[in-house]
Amino acid sequence: MDFNFKEKKLLENERVSIRPLKYSDFENLLDFALNEPELWEYSLQKGSGVEGLKTYIDTAITNREKENSYPFIVFDKKTNSYAGSTRFYDIQLTNKSLQLGFTWYGKDYQGTGLNKNCKYLLLEFAFEKMNMERVEFRADYANKKSIAAMKSIGCIEEGVLRKNFIKPNGERRDSIVLSILKNEWLNGVKENLLKRL
Repeated sequence: MDFNFKEKKLLENERVSIRPLKYSDFENLLDFALNEPELWEYSLQKGSGVEGLKTYIDTAITNREKENSYPFIVFDKKTNSYAGSTRFYDIQLTNKSLQLGFTWYGKDYQGTGLNKNCKYLLLEFAFEKMNMERVEFRADYANKKSIAAMKSIGCIEEGVLRKNFIKPNGERRDSIVLSILKNEWLNGVKENLLKRL
């Protein structure tokens, strides 16, 4: 399938709705940027504060226009409120590969099952609609909570890239690399994740 970056994609189930991020979503995410700066503790791009969030959204949408990223906003149907953001990035259509990340949720949505619902919809779309063969995940090697969440949905650890990124504070970080392959998705990961929703 040819992926159309201009097409408005909506992914949803009974728990969550995931739609393309818009500039106007600044208002929907501002409370997190002002009151939960810890959400970006391990992020390479900070979204805290008014200017940080403006830059975060602008960069995400600009990269979608460059056709190498596709950012989403996440809406929690259970609480009838916006919960955070996630995106496909480093989309390589020729190699049938992409990365799934830049994922963050407000503290009230963490550990509620929201993330598993989001990941299920995004992985289903990547493998079964976009025909991807590989979905890669990366995280700061120090972010044990995020790594545990990725492994819990079926990601396989591949290794650690040593000192591969400069953090906003100037220090270098180690990044863990995990992935799910299409055959793994179709032969167990999808079914196991679905059972846990």
